[in-house]
Amino acid sequence: MSLPKVLFLVEGNTDIRFVTGLSQICSLTMAIPAAIYRQSDLKQRIQSSGARVVVDEIPGGRVRFQFASFAYLLRRARDFDLMLCQEVLRGSLSGTLIGALKRVPTITYMNVAPVEYFRCRFERKQCGWLKTMIGETVIRALMTINGKLASRCVALGPYLMQIAARYCPRTAIGLYYGVDTDYYRPVAESERRQLRARLNLPPDQFIIFLSSRISHEKDPETVLKAVAIARSRGLDAVLLNLGGGYQDFLRLAGQLGGPEAATWVLARPAAHPMTELAAYYQASDCLAQASLAEGLGLSPLEAMTCGIPAVCTAVGGLAANLNGYARLTPRRDPEAMARELLWVSQNRQAARAQALAGREFVIREWSREKAFSDLRNLFEAVRSTPATAADLVPSE
Repeated sequence: MSLPKVLFLVEGNTDIRFVTGLSQICSLTMAIPAAIYRQSDLKQRIQSSGARVVVDEIPGGRVRFQFASFAYLLRRARDFDLMLCQEVLRGSLSGTLIGALKRVPTITYMNVAPVEYFRCRFERKQCGWLKTMIGETVIRALMTINGKLASRCVALGPYLMQIAARYCPRTAIGLYYGVDTDYYRPVAESERRQLRARLNLPPDQFIIFLSSRISHEKDPETVLKAVAIARSRGLDAVLLNLGGGYQDFLRLAGQLGGPEAATWVLARPAAHPMTELAAYYQASDCLAQASLAEGLGLSPLEAMTCGIPAVCTAVGGLAANLNGYARLTPRRDPEAMARELLWVSQNRQAARAQALAGREFVIREWSREKAFSDLRNLFEAVRSTPATAADLVPSE
């Protein structure tokens, strides 16, 4: 059977790991905002990857893109066996509307909890009560419309599936790009020392890795405070952040810790997730991730697959997915996170054993191979029998 012809409608940026995986299971065309595609590193990463993908650039900002994507889909929708829409809000609306009009199966893919993430803006005082209420109403309306029109919704992990299923009864669990368990792997102590030298990282200090962008739903403040507490109790730790907002992270560290923070806080641009990132996990002693809201948290899965212990906030998908494999702490509790960081440093064999149990969990449930095998099966089910695809692919 020939590969399904799939149009991937992207409303913002997307991960190169998902694009390359998609290109291997379908004949892929990607429609993406032109400005984002050109200004981010996605264009260069796609070209370097050799992935077989046709990219159609859609002009305009939010409003213009909405109308331009609608017109584009009116012309092109029937060129494809199905359409895959990023997330479940405004960017997907053109896809689900045109899909229903043209009778082309449409799948939405939910990777974040929209309402919960939006509420974090209010918690951070980035918007007032009235704007929050209006925003939540619009978000729920879009999720309801897209949920009714979509042939299927795929949600990242069990926590997000429960949320998505309230709006779309034809919801299945997805694994997004999964974890490449060959690339993300444990290393011996001798290799770890070599990696630190190659990456110009401190050779002997306890390296805590924060592999996360800085955005409203994340909680880098708690990680910074927790590391400061652990240091005050004798742990010779440094905190390393990689991400697109690494300069914002450095500014935040200066605001919270003053000039002295520069002696123990490191930050660098995001590393390529398929060729560079694993080395940073492998060179670290522990991963820390604090969030106000979280759909899943793939960084802890990647860390554990490298045998690196993870200390994370017990919220959303982190709590639902990592219990028993990561050290979980209450939300916005730097004292509790500091205690777990100290425990990892003082119980390294036990902490590594827990992380390696997490690796087995990832191999079993979250591998890259499983992620795209499941998605390929979903594509085939939707393509072959769009009217009854909900009956052919299990939702749990």
